[in-house]
Amino acid sequence: MTAESPSREARPGADGSSPHAVTLHDVARAAGVSLATASRVLNGSERKVADAFRERVQRVADELGYTPNVSAQATARGFSPVIALLVADIADPYFGQIAAGVARGADERGLVVTISITERDRDRESRILRALRGQRPQGLILAASRADGHDDATPAPSELEAFARYGGRVVAFGDRVPLGSGQTARSISLDNAGGAEQLGLRMGALGYRRVIVIGSTEGVRTSDDRIDGFTRGFTRGGGAVERILRGDFRREAGAAAMAAALADGVDAGTLVFAVSDVVALGAISAIRAAGREVGADIAVCGFDDVPASGDVTPALTTVRVPLNEAGYQAFRAVVDEDWTQDPLPLEVVVRDSTPGHSA
Repeated sequence: MTAESPSREARPGADGSSPHAVTLHDVARAAGVSLATASRVLNGSERKVADAFRERVQRVADELGYTPNVSAQATARGFSPVIALLVADIADPYFGQIAAGVARGADERGLVVTISITERDRDRESRILRALRGQRPQGLILAASRADGHDDATPAPSELEAFARYGGRVVAFGDRVPLGSGQTARSISLDNAGGAEQLGLRMGALGYRRVIVIGSTEGVRTSDDRIDGFTRGFTRGGGAVERILRGDFRREAGAAAMAAALADGVDAGTLVFAVSDVVALGAISAIRAAGREVGADIAVCGFDDVPASGDVTPALTTVRVPLNEAGYQAFRAVVDEDWTQDPLPLEVVVRDSTPGHSA
């Protein structure tokens, strides 16, 4: 089956009549090749075409302004040259770095990445999946953190099963996601609990004994894993969790939670652990707005090591997560048949926002 389509640019007819869309037939005729040969060159067929013909067809297609029809290609191949990436919030640099890694891999393979924003809403995510099925992407990457329980943010199993049924590969960050018929999505694992535990141990070793934790809604997997891990490490180091405040992963949520804590009273020498750097940056803004000092007065640490973490003053203590590499591995999990995940090491980075505390 050939995939014929209008290009973005219409060409006038030879007799000066109304413009018409450039088709695959036009390219084949101008290049002096068969329609089948033109289709193999321009629609990504695995069948070999002689270099001379391939170069001629591509040159003519460029001259005429021909653009292959992705929908027609999807019909011919069973899927389109598209990778669909679902994130919770594209403004969050956590997802931006993952997206950059996915885009790096797609560029290597000549594929296109589309990004959809779920806002961690199950119904919204399911609607997006239904729309994506019609576009037949080659793979789907679920990067947004999911929640436990009835109201989790994982799309309905029927939607994922329908997506996988036509051959689209599903890759998810975190635990394996069921696809029906005993199948599960390939998963990208980040040791959130382990990284947070090491951070908690380091903060205890620096002399901190009281911590206020700012997390997301209870049940959100990434947040819960980081809180649990940090609590284990911090208590092993001799500290105690005074309060756990809940919000979401936005900067505004960190600022609001910290403002509430300050209104209730925060002793000098207290440590604040935020489950992401973005939340931590919000907490820092609230501390400063209250006339308190970040570091020697109220220490702050986060998680992820997004670029802004090293740019603020004082620079933010955090856990470095190789998010770009994680995104790249997620892409490889889509396209590689024999894929296995390479380790993604997490590293505690101590900076000036936690200078240490003496009782």
